[in-house]
Amino acid sequence: MLNQLRQIAIFAKTVEHGSFRKAALALQLSPSVVSHHIANLEEELGVALLYRSTRKLSLTSDGERLLISARAMINGAEDFLKVATDQKKQLIGELNITLPAVLERSEWVNHISSFSKLHKGVNLQLNFSDTQSNLIQDGIDVAIRMGTLKDSGLKARKFYDIERMVVASADYLKHKPNQFKLEDLENWDWIELSPIGLNNIFSFPVGSNISFRPKSRIRVNNAHAIHHIVVNGNGVAALPKFLVEKELENGTLIRLLPNLKIKSIGVYAVWPPNAPKNGLTARLIEHLKKNIW
Repeated sequence: MLNQLRQIAIFAKTVEHGSFRKAALALQLSPSVVSHHIANLEEELGVALLYRSTRKLSLTSDGERLLISARAMINGAEDFLKVATDQKKQLIGELNITLPAVLERSEWVNHISSFSKLHKGVNLQLNFSDTQSNLIQDGIDVAIRMGTLKDSGLKARKFYDIERMVVASADYLKHKPNQFKLEDLENWDWIELSPIGLNNIFSFPVGSNISFRPKSRIRVNNAHAIHHIVVNGNGVAALPKFLVEKELENGTLIRLLPNLKIKSIGVYAVWPPNAPKNGLTARLIEHLKKNIW
């Protein structure tokens, strides 16, 4: 098949230049090689494509029909190569990006926007959701993810860690003892961010035999929703610091067991392993790397 495509391209160029010699010069082949390819193509197709004389070439009816398809094939290939060449000079194409909903008002949006301003030929599709997509199945070019990454075969780059705090509303705590310990919290009403879970919230010293296994009463796939649920007095949650700072300042939310170390959440970019090294995805990742704290 590939050899036939090559022969068809040589046939079209021979017709365009009007002789084997001129076509050979343009293709950087010998006239005998050009003649050989066309003869093989005629033999494989079982038709005559060209009538040859010492001075000129003329197309047969079969040759005329093939030439129409050959020109369409060559024009399509040349158009693609032109676009690919232009992409090296200026980025052109589309990027499908997914981010956690909790980042919809963050600096990430500003940095992706600045990338868009720099590259007007790139169309962006942004999807904010705390439900993790399957990059390959859903056609996602880049996913920004929070939490522990699973070994999925995807490429990844870590950007930073988000500080978390275990909080509950002042209203919820009215119904709890004034003095409580870690083991007491285990049986309180936990609100779980389902993509991250409740495992390993606290960071205990190496060799410690302390066990903490809370069970969720409400599981939610959106951090903003959990924030509202906790503010409304429904229970306890481990939330990003930036999400609860305002309520901590005005006393609506209370930080629990502040002396215990909370495990931070890593923020990563992940993308398919076969993404081109210098393609749109790589350029976006590099832009984010330069601009994210």
